[in-house]
Amino acid sequence: MSDAAPGSASLRVAVVGPTHPYKGGVASHTTELCHELAEAGHDVTLVSWSHLYPSFLYPGEQAVPGGAPDVEPFPRTVRALSWSRPDTWVRTGRRLRDMDAIIVVHVIPQGVPSNLAVLRAAGVGRTSSSGRGPRSIVIAHNVLPHEARPGDRRLMEALLRRVDSVVVHSDSQAKLATELGAGHVRELDLPPHLPGGEPEKHVDSTGPTRLLALGIVRDYKGVDLLLDAMLDVPDVSLTVAGEMWGDSGRRVKELAADPRLAGRVEVHSGYVPADRIASLLARHDVLTLTYRSATASQNVLLARRHGLPVLATHVGTFGSQVRDGVDGLLVPPSDRDALVDALRRLSDRSYAGELRSGVRPPDLSGPWAHYVGGIEALASAESDAFADSDDEGDEPVPADTVVQRAKDLVTAVRLRRRHRLSLRPSDFPEWVRASDVLALDSDALDAQALAKDLGLPKCSDAVAAWAAVGAVAAVLRIRDDGRRGAVIVDESGTKSPFSRWVRALGFEPVELELTGRRTSVEVLDVDTASLDVIARIHPGGCGADDIDHAVGQASWALRSGGLLVLTLPIGEGDPEWAVSPADIRGVLARADDLGLVLVGDVDGDITERIRAASTSAREVRAAQPEGRREGATPAYGILRLTFRRR
Repeated sequence: MSDAAPGSASLRVAVVGPTHPYKGGVASHTTELCHELAEAGHDVTLVSWSHLYPSFLYPGEQAVPGGAPDVEPFPRTVRALSWSRPDTWVRTGRRLRDMDAIIVVHVIPQGVPSNLAVLRAAGVGRTSSSGRGPRSIVIAHNVLPHEARPGDRRLMEALLRRVDSVVVHSDSQAKLATELGAGHVRELDLPPHLPGGEPEKHVDSTGPTRLLALGIVRDYKGVDLLLDAMLDVPDVSLTVAGEMWGDSGRRVKELAADPRLAGRVEVHSGYVPADRIASLLARHDVLTLTYRSATASQNVLLARRHGLPVLATHVGTFGSQVRDGVDGLLVPPSDRDALVDALRRLSDRSYAGELRSGVRPPDLSGPWAHYVGGIEALASAESDAFADSDDEGDEPVPADTVVQRAKDLVTAVRLRRRHRLSLRPSDFPEWVRASDVLALDSDALDAQALAKDLGLPKCSDAVAAWAAVGAVAAVLRIRDDGRRGAVIVDESGTKSPFSRWVRALGFEPVELELTGRRTSVEVLDVDTASLDVIARIHPGGCGADDIDHAVGQASWALRSGGLLVLTLPIGEGDPEWAVSPADIRGVLARADDLGLVLVGDVDGDITERIRAASTSAREVRAAQPEGRREGATPAYGILRLTFRRR
């Protein structure tokens, strides 16, 4: 099926969905996904549309005005599909038969017939007569549209029941997809695909607090609720910038013309191109997201990228993205009194300034590593291990395949009997990073307390708990397909809780405690590109003398998208054991040369964070009484690095 060389873990992937010149978040996400998959080493083709859907289904402008793309176009793009030409659906699908996986980006239910035609023509597993073919994945930004039409549910049931996996971006969407018959649903956090470029300097003002409502005006976005609440709060102004859709747009224009809002509301009707977003955000104080309902949105991350606090309703993913009272305010949806109260607080410019000072820039790289890892797990053949098979009527199954299926069945029964923790990536807070540095005891104690709260088996060593919490979170965020089938090798030793914890989650790790430079991948004589995760974390982590060896072993033993999670001591006093902060960049460069990319270069500069942590540790040590310094927090840290194989 794939032209990749034997042993290669790269995949041939077709992504079917909108891209430039179509505008909007879905088109941007689709394009960025193709870039990220290609960067991860996969052979990617973006199959898009010359005509996406008729104008009566989308009353606004479908294409980007002026032709300037919101994000960088993907070079390998084929615009072969047209909604009015069923022959293009079938012809395109036939050309995708030799793909390893087909990812369909779902836009609206009316697109289901064309998507199903493409998948059938490509011979995907659940719809082809042979039961084989490319794996099929649907990315559903909205399983059902915000303004549903008759027949939408039946169309979505027809699609979701016929594909291998469905990716959604929130708990509520996962539940809805399951209700509509999806056999396997994977929830992944929506990664950033932000238009607007680099932030511009904030423009100060002495007038009323300046609010901004950005994007298409539709009923579910609740801009009319915001305007109505402003009638009771005179010291705020609002700019509405976006296309005005139907009755919702007319309602907003009518409210904006109310004499009580005279001089406080500006309506800029029309699409806001990417090159205007940065300057528009710089001239305002708060981004408003007063939605009646929502699934997942990029707008909170967009505001954080440009240093603005957010006023949002507690719907969709906003509740987990906004720190209420720190970098924004959260109110219940459709609660006028709460919205008025929030506006009154924001009308105090000093308070709005405090919220702005609490805004932190979002991590733009780590979430994509998690997202691509999740897609890879679903797209690879290994994710079929516990899937149902329908081979009746096909050619005889080889004996060794029958034996393997029997083993898989026994394993599945054993796993079902065992009580398993049902933790998800979203159960781990944002401060649990894949790559991070530990220099203070309090951080380790926080990680230990988190593990207890999550129900993980007890760990008495706080530092080991800190190392393992980050490793477990990375596995769930990146290499778990929802079936706990990742192949994990743990070299951390029996004093590490990592194996116990992933076993409690339903994985079956291979646990070895080794001494010297010989690693478990050598002892086990594993095949090239056969492992999903290798862990070497405290107390059995790497030292300065064997980090190169560990990275080299992982470079050939891991699959594409596989993880190497390791810990390293950082310090200046023992160069044979600890790695100096100055040498970390050399370690990262060596790993990059071998095809291992660091997941989440902490805050964009890991060496700076190391220096800051080391300084904090020295200050704590210096503050101890002279007689107690011997056992105080050392002036070095422990570094957790998570690498992902391209």
